[in-house]
Amino acid sequence: MDYPVEALGRRSVRFISKLGGVFLMFGQMLASLRGLPRSFGLLLDQIYVLGVRSIPLIATISIFVGAVSAWQAAYQFKFIGAPLRYIGPAVGKAVVMELAPVLSALVFAGRVGAGITAELGTMRVTEQIDALESMGINPIRYLVMPRVIACAFMVPFLVVIANFVAIMGGLFIAAVGVDVSVETFTYGFKNSFVLMDFINGLIKAFVFGTSIAVVGCYEGFNARGGAQGVGQATTASVVLSSVLILVFDFIFTVVLFRL
Repeated sequence: MDYPVEALGRRSVRFISKLGGVFLMFGQMLASLRGLPRSFGLLLDQIYVLGVRSIPLIATISIFVGAVSAWQAAYQFKFIGAPLRYIGPAVGKAVVMELAPVLSALVFAGRVGAGITAELGTMRVTEQIDALESMGINPIRYLVMPRVIACAFMVPFLVVIANFVAIMGGLFIAAVGVDVSVETFTYGFKNSFVLMDFINGLIKAFVFGTSIAVVGCYEGFNARGGAQGVGQATTASVVLSSVLILVFDFIFTVVLFRL
């Protein structure tokens, strides 16, 4: 019978071991960057599959993120007696600094991170990755590196789209549901907009995208046990990616958005 402390200890060791494996794979990916020119075609394919195809989902979610932000801000302002003209700055700050990068990354982890793990995990259990190695092809350069680079640069691009769509959603709700004029909303947003807030959000998105891809590739490469193992690896990929996103979000929020 396992005691709670022993079970917790084993899980902690497995988690730390998995994090170590993720960072080792990231180091191998960096070492394979010298082969990027040969993998440029693969990179373009991954940019389209992983990034461009995610635009409709990110845009749809961002509309409601901005709308809910505006509605919640109006409710809180009425509760504390603050003027509604500050809805523009409140929505803009919340979206640009936090909501767009984090929620876009979480959605991306669920869609793309799981897909990467399932694809590579299937290749692992059907011995396709072993076949690549037997032919002298580096699977890190051929499979991992294009996906990591595509995710690292496409997540910030998706966050830019999410920022715009979410602000438009907040503007619509403010004008239609809260009776705040378009001019008041946009004036407040422009006066409170800080370029570094936007840049810091993109930095966070870059780190989120990199971590999602590396975790997805690591779990896929280490999938075992047929279809059941691939399913377990996919679940573990989404969970670990989501945890890392929130951990990195806290770290970068403290470092980048200092008082």
